Amino acid sequence: MTLRKSPTTRRVDSFDALAEEYDTHFTNSVIGQAQRQSVWRETDRWFRLGQRILEINCGTGVDALHFAARGIQVVACDASAKMIKVAARRAEQSPYRHRVDLRVFPIEEMARLNSGGAFDGVFSNFAGLNCVADLRCVAGDLAQLVRPGGKAVLCLFGRHCLWEITWYGLQGRWQKGFRRVGGKGVAAQLAPGHMVFVQYPSVRAICREFAPHFRLRHWKGVGITVPPSYLEPWAEKFAGLFRLAARVDPFLEGCPGFRALADHVVLVFERVKS
Repeated sequence: MTLRKSPTTRRVDSFDALAEEYDTHFTNSVIGQAQRQSVWRETDRWFRLGQRILEINCGTGVDALHFAARGIQVVACDASAKMIKVAARRAEQSPYRHRVDLRVFPIEEMARLNSGGAFDGVFSNFAGLNCVADLRCVAGDLAQLVRPGGKAVLCLFGRHCLWEITWYGLQGRWQKGFRRVGGKGVAAQLAPGHMVFVQYPSVRAICREFAPHFRLRHWKGVGITVPPSYLEPWAEKFAGLFRLAARVDPFLEGCPGFRALADHVVLVFERVKS
């Protein structure tokens, strides 16, 4: 008898399979670098020297070491042991490794995290939360870990990606172009033979799930003129156009209307008093 794997186990297996190639396909890509710089412009506004933050779905540790270089203590967690293994190798090469505490820990079990006191903030990058079924439960767990006034900076997939609609629309693949819009979620292949269910909640829906523990302070788009990562071959082929897109993106990321058309959105929440 073959036991059916839980959604969490399937997600972990998928990211385990992706771990060794993740930096090659995303972190070191020109699109990945441009989108990450946009996220960092936001995090660097809210997370400061001397703070202690929690990073969930930390992946290969790039963001954790960025914060550590800025004098921030980071407890960085990921459900994928192989992602944490890659992150540990990266940390070994960093002079700031003493500020990073790497842990294998799934988002759904944050309530059990031995945190050693309240965090000044929490961070989640590049759509890890889109793979979680119950955001309200996650918000409740994070509320127990973040001090009142602390910030939650969360990067998720956007609901209406103009690049995606246009790209697939030009190919006549309208269903795929509008796959985010329906709100039902889709099964996505992260690695050969490994699927994960991805949801695309609206900003309003995310705010609803994070209330009453967190209130939205600010949000912006990431990847309005910069395309999604699967268009890396296009970015390399048309390098001049891509550089122009990367320069334009920061001017549009906070504009109402434009920000809702991005590949990702970054939401900044504040922990409110209970």
